[in-house]
Formats: sequence, C-alpha cells, structure tokens
Amino acid sequence: MRPLHIITPVKDSIGLAVQTFRSVLEAELPPGSKYTVYNDRSTPGNRTVLENTARQYGFHLVHLEDITDNPSPNYLTVLRMARRDALAAGAHLLIIESDVTVRPDTVTALYGKATDLPVCGMAAAVTVDRDGHINYPYDKMGLPFQKYSDIPTRKHLNFCCTLLTVELLERVDFERFDASKSWFDVTVSRESLKRGLANYACTGIRVLHQPHGSRPWKQLKYKNPLKYYWLKIIKKRDRI
Repeated sequence: MRPLHIITPVKDSIGLAVQTFRSVLEAELPPGSKYTVYNDRSTPGNRTVLENTARQYGFHLVHLEDITDNPSPNYLTVLRMARRDALAAGAHLLIIESDVTVRPDTVTALYGKATDLPVCGMAAAVTVDRDGHINYPYDKMGLPFQKYSDIPTRKHLNFCCTLLTVELLERVDFERFDASKSWFDVTVSRESLKRGLANYACTGIRVLHQPHGSRPWKQLKYKNPLKYYWLKIIKKRDRI
C-alpha cells in the first residue's frame, strides 16, 4: 500500500481549524499516514494556539513565516512543499481545508478511490451543510448528486477535501505554476486532464463544509460586496 500524506493549510479561524484537526485525527487513516498543518502567517496568538494544539493532537506543524518572506496567502508554497514530500515518500496527497469536517471513514474511502478508479488523478469528496444539503462549491456543478457514484468530470474539483494521486504528482509539475494566481485547484484539475488522468467527484463521500471559513476575508462577498471586489482588484486576490 502506498503511504498517504494529509495536509491542512491554516490562516487564523482557529476554532474551525481545530474542528478539522480533530475530525482528521479521530478518523480511520491508512497505515503510515502523515498529517501536516501549514500555518500561513496566523496572528502570534493563534500561532501559539496552533503549537499547543499540535502537541495535544500529535500532528506536524509548519510555520510558513519561518520558511518564506512572502506575505499570505502562500497556497502555492504549501502545494509545492507537500508535493515534494509526497513524491519522496511515494505517497498520495490529500488536501483537507480548515473549514471542512470529515467523517470517520472519509479518508480511507478517498484512499480506496485512488486505488480503484481508472487512471485516477483526483478524487474529491462532495461538500454539504449541516442539514446534509450540497453546498458551495459543489452546488454549482450541476452533477447528479442524488446518485451515490463516482462521476468523472472535466469541471474543476475544489481542494476542500480532495486526494491527488501520486500519478498526478509525478506528471504535473507545481514548480511551473504561475505564482500570481490564487485558485490552484483549477490549474491542477486542468493539468490532470491534460496528462491523461481522470478527475472524479465521489458523490457518496460527503464532508461538512463551512464556506470561506478558511479565508475569512471572502465573507465580504456577502456582507460588503463593494469592498470584496475592490480588494479582489486592488490586491489581485482570487485570480484563476
């Protein structure tokens, strides 16, 4: 069996993030799994909380401010570091964002899909709200979510809870990605298909998603749309 590396990027929103950590570490994990949390310049107080939480739960914690001078967000830095580590170990890479809560069987189910689905590049869990209804980002995909099946799709798969197979990591070079962009799930989804792999929305695997909890500034899209789009343009955020 291949190892599995699991990562969660974090930028403040520590309350939600701790829910994510707990759900991952209390879930069933394949033998030899490694869980790493990347702290992307959270406040000093939250850095301390993360360090204490890492000691309590036993995950590996990386402070990006100790590695790079780049301002947040550093999502591409995380992807590049995680890809290098996974390739060195011959491991699949599972991204679980810090506003997602997984179920006890989520990780092993996605790991099984990586093994069983034909030429799998990406296998993504579908996001739901607390009432079990499909929510952002998968509510806009137009897929037949009422059927519990593994649907190959040419639409991009969000990184909320998505496994990237070692075959994808070997074929797609993250070092070549444009660092000025923000939505690398779009880039990876496209590159996976270009390299002859298939991307699957696994509608039978569902995770709780509290949208934009991992990127608090994006709540402005609903609370203050004028400020949201001003930041999007001026600070070049959310670029695909």
